[in-house]
Amino acid sequence: MSFNYHPPQDLKNLRKLNTIIGNLSYHIVQPGETFLDIARDYGLGFNEMEDLYPNIDPWIPPQGFEVLLPTQWIVPIVEDPEIVINVAEMRLYYFRKERGIVETYPIGIGDIGFETPVGSYKVAQKRKNPYWYVPKSLWSETTERVVPPGPDNPLGEYWLGLSLEAYGIHGTNFPWAIGRLVTLGCIRLYPEHIKGLYERVNVGTKVRLIYEPVKIGFRGGEIYVEAHPDRYNKKKNLFKEVLAKLDSMGIYYHLDEAELSRIIYAHDGIPHRVGFVKGIYDKKGGGR
Repeated sequence: MSFNYHPPQDLKNLRKLNTIIGNLSYHIVQPGETFLDIARDYGLGFNEMEDLYPNIDPWIPPQGFEVLLPTQWIVPIVEDPEIVINVAEMRLYYFRKERGIVETYPIGIGDIGFETPVGSYKVAQKRKNPYWYVPKSLWSETTERVVPPGPDNPLGEYWLGLSLEAYGIHGTNFPWAIGRLVTLGCIRLYPEHIKGLYERVNVGTKVRLIYEPVKIGFRGGEIYVEAHPDRYNKKKNLFKEVLAKLDSMGIYYHLDEAELSRIIYAHDGIPHRVGFVKGIYDKKGGGR
């Protein structure tokens, strides 16, 4: 999915700043549909449906039930972004600044013990119909050492190799893995998403992997927060982290702290209004 978007250069024009894309929508569950089917049809990951409806069986959601689709996102604020991957959110953002748009796609990430790393890298190579060289960690489970292109290849049809050796952004032969912790650390996309991304991304494109279970956004001077589970249990206190981020932005603000606590606890993946900006400092400071 693509949206008109220009990454903010600073926070000076707060009344004009909008870091929220998309709109929430609805879907009526049809006979035989699962949350996996609905997620893929709307460009979502399984996690986005599961997090929003933790008490509904994703395999047999009630027929005729009207589900809210989490098709709205806070765009991460990253300096000079090209590809930004929020591991905790399980979503990729590709900034096409020359056209003033951002594309966003759900992803699959590394399982526990094979966590997807964070850091700043680049696209180092592109391969169509890649071979998969089975890592040594899996040799005890299979006699195969190299898997050729085809339906049994977990890399799918396209591979964007990162400057971090052995890690990349790729397709999949198992689309239902998107929105799950399933890989050995790489980033998986739906086949229909990786194809276009592969065609548009060049070698040398910057890739920033971040880990932000809670994102802060702005729209018309109002402050929004979008919370996701801390999937790798990396964070000690997400509430304090949000306050620290706001303080570091050099703004005076009003915040509904009770609402912020509720949103972090619910981690439903939807942007919620939590306050508003009252002004900015001449320089960054720690006051509230």
